[in-house]
Amino acid sequence: MPSVTWGVVQGKKEKLVNRVIICDYLKGLGIIPDELESLELPSTVEVMKERVEFLQRMGLTIDDINEYPLMLGCSVRKNIIPVLGYLEKIGISRSKLGEFVKSYPQVLHASVVVELQPVIKFLRGLDVDKLDIGYVLQKYPELLGFKLEGTMSTSVAYLVSIGVSPRDIGPMVTQYPYFLGMRVGTMIKPLVDYLVSLGLPKKIVARMLEKRPYVLGYDLQETVKPNVDCLISFGIRREVLASIVAQYPQILGLPLKAKLSSQQYFFNLKLKIDPERFARVIEKMPQIVSLNQNVIMKPVQFLLERAIPSEDVAMMVIKCPQLLALRVPLMKNSYYFFKSEMGRPLKELVEFPEYFTYSLESRIKPRYEMLKSKGIRSSLNWFLNCSDKRFEERLEGDYIESESLGPSFCMGGKLELPGCEILSDEEDESDDDEDEVLFRRTVSL
Repeated sequence: MPSVTWGVVQGKKEKLVNRVIICDYLKGLGIIPDELESLELPSTVEVMKERVEFLQRMGLTIDDINEYPLMLGCSVRKNIIPVLGYLEKIGISRSKLGEFVKSYPQVLHASVVVELQPVIKFLRGLDVDKLDIGYVLQKYPELLGFKLEGTMSTSVAYLVSIGVSPRDIGPMVTQYPYFLGMRVGTMIKPLVDYLVSLGLPKKIVARMLEKRPYVLGYDLQETVKPNVDCLISFGIRREVLASIVAQYPQILGLPLKAKLSSQQYFFNLKLKIDPERFARVIEKMPQIVSLNQNVIMKPVQFLLERAIPSEDVAMMVIKCPQLLALRVPLMKNSYYFFKSEMGRPLKELVEFPEYFTYSLESRIKPRYEMLKSKGIRSSLNWFLNCSDKRFEERLEGDYIESESLGPSFCMGGKLELPGCEILSDEEDESDDDEDEVLFRRTVSL
């Protein structure tokens, strides 16, 4: 039976003739028509020419069309214009439509009502901001081809089941929409289970994924496990692996061996910190692996110029690696206050290098003035390393209690605070959850 295309009734013979003419036209442009054999082509070469020219005006080249020649089966008026109009309506600017079609040409086949609108409604239901929809789709246009009842729904359901807050799913999608296309059984769950096996409670993993969903994109076998093995080979203790990952999740996806090798050599050469002590530095501040070596040397050079021996500078770095990420102008201000106003010996800075990490205006100065007004002389650790409430209690006390160590990370368990008992389960229920406390403290450290 003859088919009706663009109002022209054609028999089999005429259709074959027109098909040959259209294929010759496409070949003349450099387009390979082989994949169009099973496709119903337009009735005349003029209609095909209109399609090609429309796509070219959008910014597509002949090479782009050859990447997905099936787009030539889309009618300009029935398919292309309605789809582009809808994409522009949901936030993709007209100037970027060409790039969008290049990255996901299959969208031209989609029905706006049946296929596109339900996906947008689903994203809005996940609390993705309306203004972010276009941004999300430009990052991951393949979302428009997913079935709602498939991977997208199951990945969201699993993340919520491990403790991810439903209200955080939207921001996660905006930041890293690719997890919506990941299979739970083969990608997401194995990674979560492995992180838990390192000692990270599921709720900490959930908090981590809320803030850094791109961790879900790290390949477990090719990247994550080899990086964990690499940390151990460089002297990192197994019991602190959970703390390291909680502080710096990105470490799981870095080219870690090269970075650790470079930093270990640099620390040994410039700071006289041997590999064993370098491992302790990484345990306290894993971000060191990504810190630029020029940045590292600036605070070190500042300390050396203050006549602090290089051995003492090394000890300060081991005690408080955060020194290496500080801005020198802020260190200068704190140092000059220490010398001119407080008049203390350098030995105290060597013993408590954390002094430089506290704000001069909001903590050091006001607390020092309060001590001075009461005629109290104490160590730097005693009056700086505590909360405002605790500091007030210390000022009102009749004696200066002995100093204690800072908080410690208890792998997979509760946070131990010196001077107090480990939180019981009952106390956890009445206050913050144990994992929440641990995560919050780890992040603050």
